[in-house]
Amino acid sequence: MHPDHLGYAKFTSRARLEKSVNSLLGLIEGIAIDSSINQSEISFLNLWLAEHADVRNRHPYSELVPVVQAAVADGVLTRDEHDDIVWLCERLRSAEYFDKTTADLQRLHGILGGIVSDGQVTEEELCGLSTWLQDHEHLKTCWPYDEIDSLIVGVMKDRKIDSKEHALLKAFFSEFTALMDDRTITSPVISEGANILGLCAVCPEIDFSASSFCFTGASSRYTRIELAAMVERLGGTFAPNVTKNVKYLIIGADGNPCWAYACYGRKVEKAVELRKSGVRIQLVHENDFHDAVADAG
Repeated sequence: MHPDHLGYAKFTSRARLEKSVNSLLGLIEGIAIDSSINQSEISFLNLWLAEHADVRNRHPYSELVPVVQAAVADGVLTRDEHDDIVWLCERLRSAEYFDKTTADLQRLHGILGGIVSDGQVTEEELCGLSTWLQDHEHLKTCWPYDEIDSLIVGVMKDRKIDSKEHALLKAFFSEFTALMDDRTITSPVISEGANILGLCAVCPEIDFSASSFCFTGASSRYTRIELAAMVERLGGTFAPNVTKNVKYLIIGADGNPCWAYACYGRKVEKAVELRKSGVRIQLVHENDFHDAVADAG
């Protein structure tokens, strides 16, 4: 875990447990959503097991891990095994600590990771995902539900996925791979009107003079104080929260595994809402920020 996250971890141990259970539940559903399970997808479940090896003797992992291990031991995930894992995950989810929207968004992230775990996105998987979205319409307006729905509608107009569409789907779904939530998002897409656009700016033009910057996540290279000092040295200002006056939201390259939403945090969600309402705020990946600082001297 990144040092910047250690202060939060002790307060979110139950939250992190809840998120990992929701992620596993989503992975299981995503892997099985096309009623076909292959060895690549089984391997992906084994990665989840490896990530949780150090807590396998702690409740509730002491119940959950052996069930998953037994299910994948023969390299096949049967319908009964799938149903057993889903049933157990459902029992372990805590409504007392998380509301339904948060839990289902974490579950959606897991589903996307499960779908793309074998490197392919099929028409059958998109149909299954579309059905899941229809059954969870309470997530509408919560990013990335609307963006996924728009992608599916656009791709499935002709009822087939061409190579360009497959590359887009694979890249987008891969951003939500639950096992990699110690990384930040880098290139997911959002829908604005009829267009599908990149969330993070590509080769952004950054003007430091009199511009307001906000940071989210953890930097792989600098502390928040050091980042703010860079901005102020170059004539900009630092804002602790995202508002309509913030021009740039810099997304730290290490993300934050303590976030309730696996792949992005509150500030990113707020920035997306502002962009959709017409506010001109750029979301900039940390690597592009450092390039701009170097160019500015």
